[in-house]
Amino acid sequence: MTFRLKTRVNRVETSDDGVNVTVASGAAEETLIFDKILVAVGRKPQTRGIGLEAVGVELDTTGRVRINAGFQTSVTSIYAAGDIVAGPMLAHKASAEGIAAVENMAGISSEVHYDTLPSVIYTSPEVASVGLTEEQMKQRNIPCRIGTFPFTGNGRARCMGETEGLVKIIAHAKTDRITGVHIIGHGASEMIAEGVMAMEMGASSEDIARTVHSHPTFSEALMEAAASIQKQASKRS
Repeated sequence: MTFRLKTRVNRVETSDDGVNVTVASGAAEETLIFDKILVAVGRKPQTRGIGLEAVGVELDTTGRVRINAGFQTSVTSIYAAGDIVAGPMLAHKASAEGIAAVENMAGISSEVHYDTLPSVIYTSPEVASVGLTEEQMKQRNIPCRIGTFPFTGNGRARCMGETEGLVKIIAHAKTDRITGVHIIGHGASEMIAEGVMAMEMGASSEDIARTVHSHPTFSEALMEAAASIQKQASKRS
């Protein structure tokens, strides 16, 4: 995987060899050949021209609907959630907001805990994350301890030939409460759910390290990463 920063695409042409992409970095121009090309230019909410302004629903400068903590718009009888309101455009975020919005409509106080909202990149290998990164912890002057474990040390990963990747767990240095879980590798999109649950329950890294995980499974990498924060090592790997 190669990242070309400060690079623009000048033209794209197809040929018998594949897709020819001419890129430029500064004054230098180069043509690269690929099998396929994916164009990703971002998304925006389709809220203009559907009558929202006519009924008094306020939009922000990006076209997203303004809501309060209960998902209520500037019109008290109208609620909004999902991709048309602020926040990441994630399906699971929209589902959680939809449930909370309906509960608030019914008079039940409900909210979404955005600090434990998982993010997944469905590439190969997969990337999944929840909570704060190590850099964010440092920026906020929060003392932390880090635990990592590579898939090369995981029995299931070795059996399946999926040893690329690792698990990284971040915990508060004083309370040991988990503040972030980051995974890259096979099955990361499934494994991150354990990290989300742990953070929702206010678990510590010791809690995960002492939780028995089935062997052999990829999820053992979470247990091992947590154990490394405790300066321990499992005897089952």
